[in-house]
Amino acid sequence: MNSETQERAKALFDQGMSRNAIARELDLDPATITRWAKRAGVEFDRSETEAATKAHTIDLAAGRLRLAEKMLAASEAMLDDIDGEYLVYNFGGKDNDYNEHLLESAPVEVKRNIITTAGITFDKLTRIVEKSDSGLDEAVGVIDTLAAGFTAVADRLRAETSTDEA
Repeated sequence: MNSETQERAKALFDQGMSRNAIARELDLDPATITRWAKRAGVEFDRSETEAATKAHTIDLAAGRLRLAEKMLAASEAMLDDIDGEYLVYNFGGKDNDYNEHLLESAPVEVKRNIITTAGITFDKLTRIVEKSDSGLDEAVGVIDTLAAGFTAVADRLRAETSTDEA
């Protein structure tokens, strides 16, 4: 980067622009801006990125919990029906006939699959619950980070307003 571009980058940085925004403005690669910032001794505020990453992590955890609830409901339904009647059917023969028979209960292989599915669900849910113990702490942390960001922006706006009025 030539000195003119560096001065322009510094001015944009002082305006509060992000690294990627400066790179777009100057038509440079973001890595070039990162190297310039390191040499110039300036650091970009990463709090918004950190907050977004934490929020995304919480969204993913919530998605895992929704999926776990669906897995649990399906497993419970299968277990509830494990001893009920079981319909077996077949298409076949030269006329491709449909035949069915209602059994008093499911065959052993079907029961084994249901129990295996329930066991896997139990195992997965246990792991999800173990991982989600800090979910509330993460959520509070994200809210605190967002609140700090709002405060920083409000302080900056107040400072700009008082400078403009003076």
